[in-house]
Amino acid sequence: MDPRYRELPAAVTGNLKRYKKRLAKLKKRPPRDLDLVFQEAHVRAFEEIDCLRCANCCVTTGPRVLERDIDRLAHALRMRASDFTRRYLRKDEDADWVFKSMPCPFLGNDNYCGVYEDRPKACREYPHTDQRNIHQLFSKTLKNAAICPIVARVLQLVDTHYGGNT
Repeated sequence: MDPRYRELPAAVTGNLKRYKKRLAKLKKRPPRDLDLVFQEAHVRAFEEIDCLRCANCCVTTGPRVLERDIDRLAHALRMRASDFTRRYLRKDEDADWVFKSMPCPFLGNDNYCGVYEDRPKACREYPHTDQRNIHQLFSKTLKNAAICPIVARVLQLVDTHYGGNT
């Protein structure tokens, strides 16, 4: 990971109480422009941060793999779904399919995804900061801020927009 990108999650986790308080307030009474503010912050954060210089999500966080993801990935890899499942997946404590080990088995040394066009839905949507009804994802957003510099930057921008001083 680019060393500069470590600072953003550290800054948010160092002020976690503040960000929790801000998000709790926003969740209790979501402003009409909340989704738009998050989406604009999401775009700005992606302009500032290059995922390929980080890939921390692919190193540390295993996505939930849905049945349709298994079928798509198996097809792309020219495998049977059962063989793909046996080789790459396990059931977690919630009975969801996840990768057997991390980092992701499809993460290359150059931080490119070997199955990018066919990656799981959870990977496609990560870091989830541009989703509609974002207030429903605030607990996930706080967790992801410790992992992803983009999420941390989004939180900083949103905090500033709603009266913070970061």
